[in-house]
Amino acid sequence: MVFYADDFTGATDALEFMATAGATTVLFLKTPTPSELNDFGSLDAIGVAGMTRSMSPSEIHKTLQVDFSKIASLHPVHIHYKVCSTFDSSPEIGNIGVAVSQGLRQFKNSHVPIMVAAPDLGRYVLFGQLFAQMGIGSNGEVYRIDKHPSMSKHPSTPSKEADLRDHLALQGEFETGLIDILDLEKPLEELLDKVARLSKNHEVIFYDGLYLRQMVRLGAILEHSKIPGKPFFSVGSSGIERAIGDYWQQQGVLRSKKDWETIDPVASLLVLCGSVSPITSQQIDYALESGFQQVPIDPNFLVEDLQRSIQKYSELILAYIQAGKSVIVHTAKGPKDPRLTKVNTIAKGLGWDVSRRKRELPKRFGELLGQIAISVIQQIPLQRLVIAGGDTSSYTARTMDIRAVQMIAPIVKGAPLCRVYAKGAPVDGMQINLKGGQVGEKDYFVALENGTLKNKNKLP
Repeated sequence: MVFYADDFTGATDALEFMATAGATTVLFLKTPTPSELNDFGSLDAIGVAGMTRSMSPSEIHKTLQVDFSKIASLHPVHIHYKVCSTFDSSPEIGNIGVAVSQGLRQFKNSHVPIMVAAPDLGRYVLFGQLFAQMGIGSNGEVYRIDKHPSMSKHPSTPSKEADLRDHLALQGEFETGLIDILDLEKPLEELLDKVARLSKNHEVIFYDGLYLRQMVRLGAILEHSKIPGKPFFSVGSSGIERAIGDYWQQQGVLRSKKDWETIDPVASLLVLCGSVSPITSQQIDYALESGFQQVPIDPNFLVEDLQRSIQKYSELILAYIQAGKSVIVHTAKGPKDPRLTKVNTIAKGLGWDVSRRKRELPKRFGELLGQIAISVIQQIPLQRLVIAGGDTSSYTARTMDIRAVQMIAPIVKGAPLCRVYAKGAPVDGMQINLKGGQVGEKDYFVALENGTLKNKNKLP
């Protein structure tokens, strides 16, 4: 199986579900060649952390045309275009419709199943409507996605439509069908018959999902929908990995689930934060109250000498680490941070329209955070690193020359602790954790510093 994620933090929750099901899985930052795969021995699944979530439709089309062709050459059974479980996208940025169209052209399946529900992460789909918990791995309230306090105000792709069919319709013209929550309770043969009938005149079939017990049923549908000798293309959240993993476990395809490494505390944790989520803001505040130090990024770096900015921030971080402190470098603290207004003012002064700002700013912030981290780690080796923020994470990781990661332990659902593969780079062998804006409770960064295992050795 291959999953291709639209950003880096989103790719790691798919990695987690595959790995915890017992599948030997490696997540790459670009599509590996067969010879590169040989470096990792026998694998059950691989992931590719793309950057399409922050791309324009034309960029997505060009990127996927190349990457899907490379993936097809690996002859996987399943190819999953992994999107956020909040279906983050818009006609202008991160357009999922473009990915659906490219998948239909490349893999020529009768239809594309879209499964967004991920009950593990507090994401539910009922009669085509998406609902999301406030925070992943927390006890937050569940909201319809267009009423969600954070996602309805997302800086790049705010959620304005809860019906996934209507949301996708803004991004491409497709005939869409639905397997609803009532259908999922029917016998499998009856359910597969409905899927077959829908696929005759629907290019896309959406699937509801509410309970964890339904994931194995969704996995069975995916497995029975594929044609022998031909890759089967799907779109959705990491619920697809949970579904396929559960089904493979049920059928005895995978080895037993493994126990994970013990996660020890670290003297100093470095957090690179490009998230503007209010959940991440609360986590920053809690960490500061617990003894962390902060290094706020001034948006003026966009118009100042970049190397001077890198040196200035690196020196601040090094001083804190040498004093035995953990450090959070952040570009904003929540959606009300005045730096966001300053960023937009600077971007307007540079002549960037709204569309360019949404594409360019994650790139600039992500690259700055990555270069700061390299400068610090070259001078003081660190054991553990956290990258927070889906839009910036892919750029940060690529700037640090990360080649691939492999899960070593679950910490919080949707954000496992991983080992970095980056031959010749300062971060090679480090532990890394990638956190989307919605992930975790308020003690998240403190838990990563302490090595706390939130969900013990296995996901439920």
